[in-house]
Amino acid sequence: MPAAKSLQAMKKGMVIFMKKYYDTLKSITLFEGIDEADFTSLLTCLKAHTTHYHKNRTIFQIGDAAVNVGILLTGQAQVIKEDYYGNRALLTNLDQGMLFGETFVCANIKKLPVSVIATAESDILFIDYRRLTTSCTNACNFHNRIIQNMLRILAMKNLILNQKIEFIQKRSTREKLLAYLSFEAQRAGSNHFTIPFNRQELADYLSVDRSAMSAELCRLRDSGMLEFNKSNFNLLS
Repeated sequence: MPAAKSLQAMKKGMVIFMKKYYDTLKSITLFEGIDEADFTSLLTCLKAHTTHYHKNRTIFQIGDAAVNVGILLTGQAQVIKEDYYGNRALLTNLDQGMLFGETFVCANIKKLPVSVIATAESDILFIDYRRLTTSCTNACNFHNRIIQNMLRILAMKNLILNQKIEFIQKRSTREKLLAYLSFEAQRAGSNHFTIPFNRQELADYLSVDRSAMSAELCRLRDSGMLEFNKSNFNLLS
C-alpha cells in the first residue's frame, strides 16, 4: 500500500509539473519533435527533477562532478570561469529554455571547469546525462530523437563559441566592442538593439578592463558612431 501511494504521488506531481512547464519544455531544442503524450515517460526515463535557486546562488561549482545536464525553466543564469588569481571571465548568459553542462558530460569530463550562477530567481530541470545519451532497456521511441537534438545543440554552441573567439581575438578594446555590437545589430536586424549584459558583464565577456571599455564607449559616442543608454544601443551610420 505505501508503494502504491508513493506511485500515485509521483504521478500527481508529474501532472502538476507538466501543466506548469509544458509550454517551456516544448520550445526547448532538446525536446523538439517529442509528442506531448511522451513527455511524462521521457522525463521519468531521464530521471528528471527540478530545483529552485535564489538569485546569486551557485547552481554548479567549479570542481563539481559532471553528472547532470541542467535546463533553465525560469529565470536567468551565467556560466563563468575564474583563474587561479580570481580573474573572472563571463562565458555566456543563460535564458529560459537553455541547456548547460551538456558539453562537459558528453565529453566525459569528470569535474566541471566552470561555475553556473543564478542571476535571478530560477527553476532548473536536471536530467541524468547517462540516460540522455544512451538508449534504455525499455527501447523508448524518443531516445533517438533526443540524441539527434543533442548533437544539434552541441553544434550550435560550437558556432557560438567560434563567434566569441572572433570578438576577443581582436587587438584593441575598440575593435572588440565594434565587432560585438555589429554582430548584435545584425542578429537583431536593426541598428537599435539591447544586449544581455551590464557594463561589468560586457567587460568580462570581451575579456577587457571595464574602465578602459567604458572610456572607449564614450569615445565612440562622442565621435558619432553610436548612442547608448545602459544596455540599449543604436549604431549610427
